Amino acid sequence: MNYRLLADALLLLHFAFIAVVVFGGLFAVWRWRLAWLHLPALAWGIWIQFTGGICPLTPLENRLRRLGGEAGYSGSFIEHYLLALIYPDGLTPDGQLGLGLALIGFNALVYAWAWWRKRRHAQ
Repeated sequence: MNYRLLADALLLLHFAFIAVVVFGGLFAVWRWRLAWLHLPALAWGIWIQFTGGICPLTPLENRLRRLGGEAGYSGSFIEHYLLALIYPDGLTPDGQLGLGLALIGFNALVYAWAWWRKRRHAQ
């Protein structure tokens, strides 16, 4: 079995999941019922952000990489792949809290817009 290929596929899935967490509310603007798919993902992303937890996909990816002969990595998916992009140097716990609140705020605005469009079309 090609564990490296599986690890890379899982990496792409993980990136896609993060994109859905951040931007999935925009699908609710298009189709309101898609909010029920996005809201659990958003709740998970917010919980991981506020608790500093590690998504279960990260250890699974590391295990697949080790089985494929590659070295795994320590820490979370965000720390390994996205830290420099998402979290600038010197990010404090207050800064991380601010990023989590920004995620909530952005999605609250998107859902308010989606709700407004839904109500407008219903009239």
